[in-house]
Amino acid sequence: MSLVNDLGRVVVLYGGDSAEREVSLKSGHAVLTALRGAGVDAIGYDPAEGGLVGLEALNPDRVFIALHGRGGEDGTLQGALELLGIPYTGSGVLASALGMDKQRTKLVWQALGLPTPEAEMLGPDADWGAVVARLGLPLIVKPVHEGSTLGISIVEDAEALATAYREAARFDARVMAERFVQGDEYTVSLLGDEVLPAIRVEAAGGFYDYAAKYLSDATRYHLPCGLGEAVEVELGELCRQAFAAVGGEGWGRVDVMRDGEGRFWLIEVNTSPGMTDHSLVPQAAAHVGIDFAALVLRILATTLEPRRA
Repeated sequence: MSLVNDLGRVVVLYGGDSAEREVSLKSGHAVLTALRGAGVDAIGYDPAEGGLVGLEALNPDRVFIALHGRGGEDGTLQGALELLGIPYTGSGVLASALGMDKQRTKLVWQALGLPTPEAEMLGPDADWGAVVARLGLPLIVKPVHEGSTLGISIVEDAEALATAYREAARFDARVMAERFVQGDEYTVSLLGDEVLPAIRVEAAGGFYDYAAKYLSDATRYHLPCGLGEAVEVELGELCRQAFAAVGGEGWGRVDVMRDGEGRFWLIEVNTSPGMTDHSLVPQAAAHVGIDFAALVLRILATTLEPRRA
C-alpha cells in the first residue's frame, strides 16, 4: 500500500485558544493544503470550537498537531490523544510538557552538562539589583511557558527589570530572567533521526521578536548559515543532544546563540514548530531537497512507528 493509504484519515489540529492562535491557524492551513494536494484524506479542526468530543466525532486515524503554545504543545493534548488511542505527530507527553517549560528544560540541560545561559526565576518582590548583580547585564526576561517570543524583553539596566517582569507576567505566572548572549542566533531543525542544516537568523532590528518572526519581510535567514563544516556538525550534534535530553521525538527545532568567542548556548526547544511561510523547519528541509508536501508527509509517517519515549 502507498503511504497515503496507510495514513488513512488525518485531522490537522490548529487554532486553539493559546496566545499563539493566529500563528497556529497559519501553520495548520498550510499543512492541510499540502496534505490535500498530496491526496491525503485530511480534515482541519480547531479544538477551540468543539473540544475533544468534536475531534472524536471526526474519527481520525491519526492527528497532525499544528497547535502552538499551551493546550497544544505542552503535553495536555498529547495526554488526551494517548487516552483516546489516536496516533499523533511530534513528541509525547513528557517531552512536550518539559519542552514548554523553559526553566525545567534548562535544569535538565544543566544537569547533563549542556551549555545554556544562567537564569533565575523572578517574582513581584524580587530584589532587582541583586538579580542584576548575579546575572549581569544585559538580561532577557521571558514568560516560562510562552513561545513565539511573546512577552519577552531585553533589559539593559536594573531600572527596566521590574517593567520587563510585569510585561512577561501578563502572559504567565512564572517569569524568568536569563543572561543575554550577545552574538549570532541559529536554529537547528530535527526530522526523525536527521539533523537538518542550521539557519542563521538576522533580524533587522537586532532582536528576533514576534514581528520579526511572523510579520516582517526584512528578517534574513542565512542558509547556508556561514559556519564551517566541522563547526556546523558540532552545532547539529549539540542540538540533537539537547532535543534527546527532553525526550523529543518525531520532529522539532532547537534555538541557539553563539557568543563572540564562538561558544554555543542552548536557548530553547520547540516540540511543535511553526509551519508558516516564514517558518524555519520548512526552509531547512527545502535546502536539502525536501519540499513542503514531502516534509509534511515525512512528519506524518512517524506516526506509523511505535513511540520511543
